[in-house]
Amino acid sequence: MTTAAWESVDASAVETARSLGASPTRAFCDVVAPQIYPAVVLGTVLTFVFTFGTFPIVLALGGFELATVEVFVYRLVRDLEYAEAAALALVELGISLALLYAYLRYEARHTVAAEGIRPLPRRPLRPPSLSVRELAPRVGLALYVVVALAVFVAPIASMVYASLTGPTGPTLAHYEFLLERQVSGASFQVQPWDAVRNSLLFAGAALAVALPMGVVVAVLTTRRYRGRKVLDAVAMAPLAVSGIVVGLGLLRGLVFGVEVGGTRVAVGGALAIVAAHAVAGYPFVVRTVAPGLAGLDRSLVESARALGASRARVLADIELPLVWPAVVAGAAFAVAISIGEFSATVVLASGTSQFTMPIAIERFIGRRLGPATAMGVVLLVVTSASFLVIDHLGGETDAF
Repeated sequence: MTTAAWESVDASAVETARSLGASPTRAFCDVVAPQIYPAVVLGTVLTFVFTFGTFPIVLALGGFELATVEVFVYRLVRDLEYAEAAALALVELGISLALLYAYLRYEARHTVAAEGIRPLPRRPLRPPSLSVRELAPRVGLALYVVVALAVFVAPIASMVYASLTGPTGPTLAHYEFLLERQVSGASFQVQPWDAVRNSLLFAGAALAVALPMGVVVAVLTTRRYRGRKVLDAVAMAPLAVSGIVVGLGLLRGLVFGVEVGGTRVAVGGALAIVAAHAVAGYPFVVRTVAPGLAGLDRSLVESARALGASRARVLADIELPLVWPAVVAGAAFAVAISIGEFSATVVLASGTSQFTMPIAIERFIGRRLGPATAMGVVLLVVTSASFLVIDHLGGETDAF
């Protein structure tokens, strides 16, 4: 987000400030910083909201000793204390939505027009001189790379290594255990292949719901009309709602059933899981497609409408093909989020027949760490393969 905002800074404004005698620091504080503040604030708010609603990491590493609100809600649901869980979830939801509302108010007041800008020039990675001014940002970048490797790459490498080693050295015993569990496991035990199949089925169904929903919402939020900001806020709300809250709401509503005209309507756990995954994924489709639609040359749309094309025809034949890479990226995000979703799924899954890969990992962690790492590698491979398949199919459609 901050990178995209930085790339939208108008270089001519910075050059004008420098020509009027402003120092580089003053030009940054007075020209660049105001244009990137909204993106920094959004990143800060989203980071806090996601951390505030973190559930799987705390449950796996901290347990109930380091319990957060999410973990307490999950424990109450597990103990069938739904009223107390709902009350605590509402408190969490109120805090998250308040932060979201505060950001939207800030964004509305500090939005900078980005039409007709000339981006700042990119600097080469190799410094042209050995001065402190040239070396300082590159040293900072190197430190960031080291931290990124330690925080993001090292855990994945450690998981892959642990899945291939045992007390006596390299081994495939953990993967053999997964195969044996699939063949001879009891019905109440986690079946690895069933978990993989369920994850893919839920991801495909969630994509079928989230992608068209996200595209429609992206179109609506990029049109000019009264109430557009309200719709944008509602569309962004799922980003501030944790999976536990969504799962609990669906559990108390669709799964337990609601009265409609004297008839109790209820849906199975599988449909509720798909609904939860779609709710979690469609905002990312909106956030990837909307900027592309907003940046299109409106003269193309106006020309097509003047020639008699309907609004739907213009969207299908002109707008969507021009932003197709963003649509593919949104689809990839939706699938990845669905495959890795744990919080709502663990609440809604009614038995082992609906367990997904993340739930299988959680079940294995409690008993056998080796098979859990092997299942984690399977999850990593399946997610990466899904990205490649979506990118390949999207590329073929774009080429056509």
